[in-house]
Amino acid sequence: MKENRYRSYLLIVLLVTLAFNYQDRWALGLVLQDIKKEYSLSDAQLGLMTGIAFAALYSVMGIPLARWADRGNRVTLMTLTISLWSLMVAICGAATSFGQLLLIRMGVAIGEAGCIPAAHSLIPDYFNRTERPRAVAFFLSGIPLSLVVGNLVAGWLNELYGWRVMFMMLGLPGLGLAVLVRLTLKEPRDIQPARADITAHTRGYKLQPAPSVPRLREGCIELWANTTFRHMLFNFAINSFFNVGIQQWQATFLIRSYGLQTGEVGAWLTLIYGVGGAVGIYLGGYLATRYAGQNERLQLKTMALIYFCDVILFSFIYLSHNPYCAFGLMAATTIAGSATGAPQFALIQSLVPERMRATSIALVYLCANLIGLGLGPLVAGVLSDAFRSWAGEESLRYALLVLCPGYFWAGWHLWRGSKSVIADLAAVQADNPSLLIASVPDVEGLSESSGLRIGKQLGG
Repeated sequence: MKENRYRSYLLIVLLVTLAFNYQDRWALGLVLQDIKKEYSLSDAQLGLMTGIAFAALYSVMGIPLARWADRGNRVTLMTLTISLWSLMVAICGAATSFGQLLLIRMGVAIGEAGCIPAAHSLIPDYFNRTERPRAVAFFLSGIPLSLVVGNLVAGWLNELYGWRVMFMMLGLPGLGLAVLVRLTLKEPRDIQPARADITAHTRGYKLQPAPSVPRLREGCIELWANTTFRHMLFNFAINSFFNVGIQQWQATFLIRSYGLQTGEVGAWLTLIYGVGGAVGIYLGGYLATRYAGQNERLQLKTMALIYFCDVILFSFIYLSHNPYCAFGLMAATTIAGSATGAPQFALIQSLVPERMRATSIALVYLCANLIGLGLGPLVAGVLSDAFRSWAGEESLRYALLVLCPGYFWAGWHLWRGSKSVIADLAAVQADNPSLLIASVPDVEGLSESSGLRIGKQLGG
């Protein structure tokens, strides 16, 4: 009972942490037009700030921080990185030039890079293969939760006090979250030997040494040899390019094309991405666990079909000139797209060896962010500038429309991955017969002394 309460508490804290991790990105997208006017910037410059300047450090720093997560204390890592990014978000409000804001956003990127791989790595320590899609879905619900703050709250704060005060008020509460993480979460690798021996004996668990982490080059070669992981890596990178390239400009598109204010846009985007995203993430995790808990082939094929349908739905958003029709289509794409997140991340945790869980997530984010977050907004901004000579203020609409067919390419890789996933899962389980961790038996016995792992034997 005590373990179940802690598992639930862990997921709640990870959810809140993920929400804090994302909220400033939505808020930044909401005030791009204000920043553009204050500093007299082009769309390409805005794309640079929201894209490659942020993504380069976010992606590159994710690798060494993920290696730390695979080797050491993930709670300590999360505490330090939450503190760093929260402070840097608050400092955004003190920037006096575009150059300063660009450098500060790069600092935010370094802090935010350490959170997600470590959090993903913790979840399999407490939830087995069948439970993971639902557990990851709960964790990923932090993204739509971040939309409530990043769009609704930030939108009204910007209208009332301006974007500088808005960033300060978004960043400072994160320092309190860092303290909460440090004081209440436990690293399951650090268990007192005597206490662990008792609980392991009485509850059917077997103590195992902490996994040895291969060198980065060896680990990358091993992951690249996994056909399904390779296709999922391509999917994340391609989908991120088109998805981030479109969504980062969504608020600006609504403001320019329909003359809406930031508060109104923030309310609509909160409803669409917040509520719609939460519904989609829940449905994806629930349906995958309920109907395809150990049928990853079916999961991948279903997700591929969703991507194929997104091509049509996204295109009609920008072909329509009715804002309410656009809002309805945005809600449909949000629900459908969000449903694919939890099964994909859960599958990665089952598809890679335990010793490389955080590193695998960091590699996914490295490719997704360098290609997607780094280039997506920039390409959309460049296209918008190029179309301005004939499309005027509607240039952004046509720039985003051009990007829509890319979802078919992303979905094709998931379909290809469905062909190899059964064999790849079998190979991983053959090499790691003690995976499928269920839970840590006694969280009160956790400390920083032994470096032991608790794994539940398959069928044991």
